[in-house]
Amino acid sequence: MKLLDQVSVKCRFLHHSKNTEATYIYWIKKYILFHQKKHPKELGKKEIEAFLTHLAVVREVAASTQNQAFNALLFLYKQVLGISLENQNINALRAKQRVRLPVVLSTQEVSTVMDCMPDNIYCWILKTIYGCGLRLKEALNLRIKDIDFAYNRMVIWDSKSLSDRSLPLPQKMIPTYRKLTNANKILHEQDLKGGFGSVQMPRALARKYPNADKEFKWQFLFMMNQVSKDPNSGKIRRHHVLPSTFSRNLKQAVIKSGVNKKITAHTFRHSYATHLLQAGTDIRTIQELLGHKSLETTMIYTHVVRELSQHNRYSPLDCL
Repeated sequence: MKLLDQVSVKCRFLHHSKNTEATYIYWIKKYILFHQKKHPKELGKKEIEAFLTHLAVVREVAASTQNQAFNALLFLYKQVLGISLENQNINALRAKQRVRLPVVLSTQEVSTVMDCMPDNIYCWILKTIYGCGLRLKEALNLRIKDIDFAYNRMVIWDSKSLSDRSLPLPQKMIPTYRKLTNANKILHEQDLKGGFGSVQMPRALARKYPNADKEFKWQFLFMMNQVSKDPNSGKIRRHHVLPSTFSRNLKQAVIKSGVNKKITAHTFRHSYATHLLQAGTDIRTIQELLGHKSLETTMIYTHVVRELSQHNRYSPLDCL
């Protein structure tokens, strides 16, 4: 088996996401090409340091990008080649770490952007991201079964932190979720009659429950209007709204709103956390709601709130 195929198999065995798998393969390929296609077994500490230094000095990549490449090489050597780098004391010229405060919208700005979107599925996705503090991928991967109307909650399964979490449903969105569920039910029944009706399932569950892919509860909440060919299985099925399609509609709304900030879907997750903190929600609760492994990750929002506070902050020019 070729080396990159081994990387792919190992990523899937360890349940890494497809994005992580693609990123690791990208940087491992770059590393091999940088050293004239030599096999990584022939390379070591010196070659790794040279590659990482090249990224920082010649390519001038960000620190996060360099760390991404380093993590890919650590994965290659430890998980695929069985070579530990723990005691190698790898020293490369590291890219300077930039400390960034996340872009946060005021509640008025959030409302302004939402008002510039038609009352359609893209607006509902945006309201779900802000109303529950979700990542875009988490919102798009929501299934019918994940909306629990009996307990007014939404369940996020196997998220980025590999820790499931329960979130309160935004009360304003409950009628929309009910309406969407009913519409999806009709659409699913039409798909079944047309010989379709299956949905992409998580790998392990697809094997354990081979017929579950046609059950309504497993269908995506934010499903596409048209069926399409699954690039992995080749089956014709109904997928969820594409991230690129949603982002294009969000960009149009942002331009129309006139809010002059760098806004992405993740900006609304940042705004969710910041607004909860401003409302007096304790930081531990926010950590659980966001699904952060470390409290340190969540603490960035305390800095944001402090920066946004106008108390004890002024310009000396205003005192003249």
